[in-house]
Amino acid sequence: MRAAVMYGAGDVRVEDRPDPKIQQPTDAIVRVVLSCVCGSDLWPYKSMPATDTGRPVGHEFLGVIEETGSDVGNLTAGDLVVTPFTYCDNTCGFCRKGLHSSCRRGGRYGLDGVDGGQGEAVRVPMADGTLVKLPVEETSPLLPSLLTLSDVLGTGHHGALTAGVAGGDRVLVIGDGAVGLSAVIAAKRLGAEQIILMGRHTDRTDLGRDFGATDIVAERGDEGVARVLELTGGDGADRVIEAVGALQSLETALGAVIDGGTISRLGVPQYEQGPIGFDVIMRNITLTGGVSPARAYIEDLMPDILNGTIDPGRVFDRTVGLDDVPDAYGAMAERRALKVLIRP
Repeated sequence: MRAAVMYGAGDVRVEDRPDPKIQQPTDAIVRVVLSCVCGSDLWPYKSMPATDTGRPVGHEFLGVIEETGSDVGNLTAGDLVVTPFTYCDNTCGFCRKGLHSSCRRGGRYGLDGVDGGQGEAVRVPMADGTLVKLPVEETSPLLPSLLTLSDVLGTGHHGALTAGVAGGDRVLVIGDGAVGLSAVIAAKRLGAEQIILMGRHTDRTDLGRDFGATDIVAERGDEGVARVLELTGGDGADRVIEAVGALQSLETALGAVIDGGTISRLGVPQYEQGPIGFDVIMRNITLTGGVSPARAYIEDLMPDILNGTIDPGRVFDRTVGLDDVPDAYGAMAERRALKVLIRP
């Protein structure tokens, strides 16, 4: 099969790899129908040390089951399924608590002999626990939106949930990438009264308005904080969803949140220390967030996609074939694309 492999910073190649085969009785082989490039893929794309072997990339995909292991009981060949971005057994103590990202037997695509999602096919471990059947046909126009259940929509939803967004809240979303825009969808879905989107790319912030943002703040740093305070009557946002991962974004969140408010960190942090000392504790700010347990949210979010209440697939602004995946990484890294859809 053909699949994308990252060999180092700026070096993604599409090459022939062994076809996936059933290795454990709980495995399934999925023929990929749609996949995509994630914003988190861009961090190694910018910084990964060069290697001779490379590693398969991609962790968001949906597709059709071609074969199942003997212990797979809930899925059959021909089922159209979506995967969360980590695989899991859906039965361990962490999974039962809704923390599938910490599954005791789970793992990540592209590591430990498991295929990446940016290819023609994937061996999915623990298929019964991981994969969710989709009640549509392979040709459905809803497929791009259903693909967002794999990661980006669930991640935005996780940020809104951990921030405690509820009816009437004033919410600040920092970052106009696909996760930030998904957080706007999630905040509106949970009843936020005011949603401030902080971003500087008008094509993205215009989409954010369509998704439910009531205000746009293009300023950064102290100027951005001042603008948020102005929009919230001087107090700050009740809930802040930080969807970038930069230290400046955390500093902005701390400056723009109301005393007693909550900040949820969604962006993969590119820092190890931050300003969480005396001033923060004196303001009773809650700092939360983390990696999304996407599997926990798929059944909850799917009905709103199926009935048209939300259309998260609009975050995909470019579609490429498998051979053009290296160009897709470049386009996203250079901000020429928001999120790239891949049709193998």
